[in-house]
Amino acid sequence: MLTYNLGLLLFTAPALILAMIAQWRISSAYARGSQMPARMSGFNAARRILDGAGLTHVEIEPTPGHLTDHYDPRHKVLRLSSEVFHGRSLSAVGIAAHEAGHAIQDAVGYMPLVIRNFAVPAASFGSSAGMILLMLGLLLNFQWLLLVGIVLFSAVVAFQVINLPVEFNASSRAKLLLVDQGIVDDQEMGPVNSVLNAAALTYVAATLQAILTLLYFVMRYSSDRR
Repeated sequence: MLTYNLGLLLFTAPALILAMIAQWRISSAYARGSQMPARMSGFNAARRILDGAGLTHVEIEPTPGHLTDHYDPRHKVLRLSSEVFHGRSLSAVGIAAHEAGHAIQDAVGYMPLVIRNFAVPAASFGSSAGMILLMLGLLLNFQWLLLVGIVLFSAVVAFQVINLPVEFNASSRAKLLLVDQGIVDDQEMGPVNSVLNAAALTYVAATLQAILTLLYFVMRYSSDRR
């Protein structure tokens, strides 16, 4: 098992390195942007964007944790971490606008978001059960178990690939809406762009890691059959 884990670690090393770089970039960009004041709080920025899009029914709630911000399409609620909800910084309004972008995607029926939401249960199951079966398949040398694990983990890869345009589009909407709604001006967009672009890199890293992980097990499956 140690040999298999080491092989997987080495094979996915490029994605892991990219993930560390992305995490450093978003932490750095967020810290810098948090020191730059904005005209309003993250809550007010999100509220203005949502109301401007006719989404007055979408509620905004604070949620515990750091950078735990997300939009819940099932309950039509935008949840912002406390520092984003209350924060009056360029980082706060940028992240809040990004999550508001997801709410707008949901409202207009943005197809990649619809597909992503539909794929969430399969991806969640594939992430846990798939990896267990993959490891057991290698450890016990059960080809059929390894194949089932590959099929299940493929749902994770599909989810990550679908998620990329969803996140990129939400950031693009956020950048436009922040300026259109007068929340930030063109000169203040620099720090906002840095935060959102760094966040996008984390999704790229996650997608690459999922693809390389799947490829590793497919190669093991193919080689073991020879």
